[in-house]
Amino acid sequence: MWVADANPHASGRAIHPYFYQIPKASDPDFIEHTYRICVEQKVDVLLPLVTRELEVLAPNKERFLEIGTRIVVSDAEQLHTANDKLHLMQSLKKAGIPVAEFYTATSATEIAEHTHKLGYPHKKVCIKPALSNGSRGMRILDAGAGSFEAFFEQKPGNTHATLETILELFGNKSLPAMLVMEYLPGEEYTVDALLDKGEPLLLLPRKRIAMNNGISVGGVFEENRGIMDYATRVFRCMKLHGPNGLQVKRGEDGKFYILEINPRLQGSTTTAMGMGINLPLLAVKQAMGEDVKAIIPQPQWGLRFVRYYEDAFLS
Repeated sequence: MWVADANPHASGRAIHPYFYQIPKASDPDFIEHTYRICVEQKVDVLLPLVTRELEVLAPNKERFLEIGTRIVVSDAEQLHTANDKLHLMQSLKKAGIPVAEFYTATSATEIAEHTHKLGYPHKKVCIKPALSNGSRGMRILDAGAGSFEAFFEQKPGNTHATLETILELFGNKSLPAMLVMEYLPGEEYTVDALLDKGEPLLLLPRKRIAMNNGISVGGVFEENRGIMDYATRVFRCMKLHGPNGLQVKRGEDGKFYILEINPRLQGSTTTAMGMGINLPLLAVKQAMGEDVKAIIPQPQWGLRFVRYYEDAFLS
């Protein structure tokens, strides 16, 4: 097995003896560089973990397959819809799958208009770019975010902001497509999934109890049939393949609605190892044509987890 990263000081370099430094997905040489490594090392399975690499690798699946390398990634068309939050919401709504109320905006004026439609300042509203990942550009518009109390209670980097602050920041600038969405106040769940052309082979809902900068650092696995049924409808509609992640949140009406899809292994997928479920290994075995459904362990519902940092040292 070989690991690769654009960062020469990535932690993976310290925990695995075979490391390649590769260009970023935005680099014109990314595909050729990765292809050469796969040829040189006779790589059977390429397992990408970075969102921006997915849409670059997906159109090249057949080329890599000619040298015997299977890329664990969905088809380009489905992938593009899943990564574009606006297209995703529109596709699900068209298919009759319940989603939170949303609008699209490309200017500060449109953001203000749609935000008020959704009840601001009496209600919170969520805005985020249609194309983004890792909570980049996501803000919760909250009329109380600029209060005296919030100054002392909220940590730096908090995602809450007032509409006035955002309008001042954006000014008259032309914006990328933005999603202006109903704020969902309830608890949030992540669903780790392994899919076979949209059909779930495994669904693992876990409640997010503690988060740090959008990353889950504490939670519990729950057999929530309502979330699992909803996730099944979403994944069947999207026809995604392999390891995927879905985030949902409870609305004011008590129902769960989608926040986003991560069409790859999620960063916190490793928590399933506590139940003996190795999703990366299952994804590799699936890519190699094995019947993984027969070897998936029974989930230990109710298992809680906490995550912590560990130091890695590079010589």
